Amino acid sequence: MNKSLHADSANKPACRPAGLVVRLLAMFYDTLLLFSALLIATALALLVTKGTLSYHNPFFRTFLFLICFSFYAWFWLHGGQTLGMRAWRLRLQRPDGQPVTIWQALLRFLAAIPSLALAGLGLFWMLIDRDKMAVHDRISESVIVRLPGNPANSP
Repeated sequence: MNKSLHADSANKPACRPAGLVVRLLAMFYDTLLLFSALLIATALALLVTKGTLSYHNPFFRTFLFLICFSFYAWFWLHGGQTLGMRAWRLRLQRPDGQPVTIWQALLRFLAAIPSLALAGLGLFWMLIDRDKMAVHDRISESVIVRLPGNPANSP
């Protein structure tokens, strides 16, 4: 697996799998951004429904779910980086270095929900995985890599 993280070893520097701490930091950044997007989406939904919307409404829950998926999928499909991932020099890609597909993004998103909801066990799996992949990485056949950069600026 590790050799396949080099999309074109002649032209690109090697990318190594991202560690747990840096992934958690990027997730924290993205959670703040996603929360802002959900607040705006909720405000718009309340305007459209004239304030009669309830969180228990299945249409509203589906709407929020789609907002969450759209947030991640758009970033993953357009450069492989959310803003949090960009800040920490991370990128989501296929093991061969190519961009993920929409189906991989959907599978990753759906697999990450129980992976993280179960006390993060699916994420912490990467601590014992030989390729440092979380459960949702394995399921979606995608990997988060650490992009090379200036070592003096590394967190």
